[in-house]
Parts: sequence; C-alpha cells; structure tokens
Amino acid sequence: MRNASLFRILPTVAMGAPRQSFKRFVEVGRVIFLREGEDAGKLAVIVEIVDHNRAVIENPSAGVARQVFLYKNAILTPFVVKKLPRGAHTKAVRKAFDASDVATKWAESKWAKSIAARELRKQTTDFERFVIRDLKKQRRAAITAAAKKVQA
Repeated sequence: MRNASLFRILPTVAMGAPRQSFKRFVEVGRVIFLREGEDAGKLAVIVEIVDHNRAVIENPSAGVARQVFLYKNAILTPFVVKKLPRGAHTKAVRKAFDASDVATKWAESKWAKSIAARELRKQTTDFERFVIRDLKKQRRAAITAAAKKVQA
C-alpha cells in the first residue's frame, strides 16, 4: 500500500476551523427588503417561517400587513430584530422594530441611499437631465484643465 500516505487525513486542529462566508440567514426577526408585490421597496420582519420557500412577514411601522411571502421575492438585509418571539403579535413586532432602530440604520445605509438616488434619477424631467449633462460637461472641462496645468 504505497499510496496510503495520499489518503492520510489531517487533524482538524492543524487546518483550523473553516470560516463561514454566508452570514445572512432566514431567521425570525430578520429584516427583509421586499422586491415584488404591492409592498415592493419596503422593509418587513420575518415573524414565522412556514417552509423552505415562504415566511410570514409583517412591519406595521411601514404599513406592511401580515402576510405569507416568498423568499425569492425578498432580499435578506444585514439587520435583525433581536429577541422577537416566533409568531409575535403585531403590537410586539411594532415595538421590537421601533426599539431596534432599524429604520434609521436602513436610511443611513449605502443600499438605501442608492435606491433613493435611482428613484430621484427616474423622476427627472428632460430639462433637468439637460442641465445635469451641461454641469457634468463643465466639471469635466475644469478637471481636464487642472490636469493639463499640473502636467505642464
């Protein structure tokens, strides 16, 4: 058995514990961003897990009624409402959501700011787009002139 050394198992202590790269799990209290449906663009909290495809969600603070929602139509956020019991009532969900201050953390996040900027760009008129283009042209000319001055 010459090749026995090839199949030698290394002790786990020598290799170290594997690091887990995925950190956003479906769990009770996890805040999700709704991608589709009538509440699209709002935040909700997972109140109860139904199965591998669906969960009961709710966020009375944002006007999201209690409903069964598909995971594929939601995005898990890094925020979790701590100490929320499974199947919590609406009053408890509202109290826990407001106490965890998720709404302000969400508003300060880069993700929420990019969504707000995208919505703002969608609402611009033709004239506003023209003004923006002209201002960008002026900025580009100033940067180019400054770069040429530095190089010379």
